[in-house]
Amino acid sequence: MSAERAPVVVVGGGPIGLITALGLVSYGVPVVVLEAGSGLSTDTKAGTILTRTLEVLDRYGALGPVLEASLRIDEVGELDRATGQSTGSVLTAALAAETRFPFLLNIPQHELEPVLAEVLEHRAPGTLRFQHRLADFEQDEHGLTLRVSTSDGPITMAASHLLACDGGRSTVRERLGIEVSGHTLDQRYMLVDLVCDLDIGNPRDYPYLAYFGDRTEWMILVRQPHCWRFLFPLAAGAPEPSTEALRDKAHRFIGEVDELTVRGSNIYTLHHRVAASWQAGRAFLLGDAAHLITPMWALGLNTGVLDASNLPWRLAWVHRGWASPDLLRGYEAEQSPVAVHGSGEMAEAARAIMDRRLDPATGAGGWGEAMTRTLLGVRLDIDHTGDWSMARGSSTPTPIRVGERVPDLRVFAGRGPVTLHQLCRDSFLAVHLTDARRRPPIAADNPPGLRQALISRWDAPHDSGLRDRAYFDPGDTVRTRFGLDGDVVVLLRPDGHIAAIEPWTANATHTIQQRYLALVGLADHRPTEVTPCAATS
Repeated sequence: MSAERAPVVVVGGGPIGLITALGLVSYGVPVVVLEAGSGLSTDTKAGTILTRTLEVLDRYGALGPVLEASLRIDEVGELDRATGQSTGSVLTAALAAETRFPFLLNIPQHELEPVLAEVLEHRAPGTLRFQHRLADFEQDEHGLTLRVSTSDGPITMAASHLLACDGGRSTVRERLGIEVSGHTLDQRYMLVDLVCDLDIGNPRDYPYLAYFGDRTEWMILVRQPHCWRFLFPLAAGAPEPSTEALRDKAHRFIGEVDELTVRGSNIYTLHHRVAASWQAGRAFLLGDAAHLITPMWALGLNTGVLDASNLPWRLAWVHRGWASPDLLRGYEAEQSPVAVHGSGEMAEAARAIMDRRLDPATGAGGWGEAMTRTLLGVRLDIDHTGDWSMARGSSTPTPIRVGERVPDLRVFAGRGPVTLHQLCRDSFLAVHLTDARRRPPIAADNPPGLRQALISRWDAPHDSGLRDRAYFDPGDTVRTRFGLDGDVVVLLRPDGHIAAIEPWTANATHTIQQRYLALVGLADHRPTEVTPCAATS
């Protein structure tokens, strides 16, 4: 089987493996997920999904069922444990103009995984294969050959690419001989799920996600769909608490309640460890296989989802013949600094705030704090200049920049509303902000994988020749939010990140075609020549 026809093989059926597979399916790329276990994990693990992950799930057609299974929250509480006083909440309502999903979700990982697996099975039956353990593999410039142990005996599989989503002890990473550097912390985390009534019989009115900082022992309280979750640190060498000790600790924190039952618990060993490289030929590392990050502020799983957002569209463009394999190199270049120096350092800062080694004051507050804590504020190093960021330092919206995720603003097509993220989810999209009345020359015929659209507060006249690619923007909201001077063209990637910003000229459509072809490694492709549209008499 040729590499072009062989599937992408994802190793690991955890949330990152499942979301990555859903992404590939959404782009029409054949994919197989190998899971060594006989079923999905039932361990008590991560429990909060950030807003950027919601947008990725929406792009991949999986958000609806996840929403149904989850608890939505619009406040991240920051409190002092000793006094019970707030030190400043993060209110996601500040993002109502930035995203269709201005909230977070609480759902335990062992409840999330079955939902994702069910969506994957519905979309691509037979993709997830249990009791399939990768034993070894070989690769060359044409593809990979995998040796897999199954319940029916060993088999051999062909793959176009191999994606390691198999966790911190990744078999793929080990076989590739990729070293991991970093450290393991002395402190561990204890996570316990408790069933108790804090709503009616014993109302506490805590935020659904609340961080109680304290020098001696901090605590995180999470309202899950069916229980309350507590997370607290364990000192180095401390034994695992008994069920009775966990009950006593909960009572000391929340006070006496009528009934309290321990539903499940887990102890985390904390790491800050990163793979030396994330790509070796046709094999890639994602999630914990690439980076183990202290799970504070929900940065563990959600940082892995950023990987699952970046790589699938690149693989799709290569599989479709729309890009050179060189496009795949951008995955590690963009995601590695975000995980290592962004999420990793942010998680360590969060630990220091909880321990009260840092001032609990929350930065810029308002819009900037909400953008940062939801991961909507991530700016990727798309220009390869070393300019990237995890945080927004302004309390109010700032002009857009290359590398940022574009705000998911609403415009109007011929028959109704649509958002920028919906318009670019399966293509690059060149957004021309200029006057529709002037019949700007905007190409309808473009290289594969690129669309061009006009957005204007002036609805395109029916005789303009632009109705099929023009969007009405009442009040010029897109131009206002973008905060850019003059007419511009903004190139959006399929993951919603801004690839380029250019001044608008009569030749802008030709210029953006050239920029797109250079980005996907096909600069020798001849772009379309465009002449201005003329009004009919």
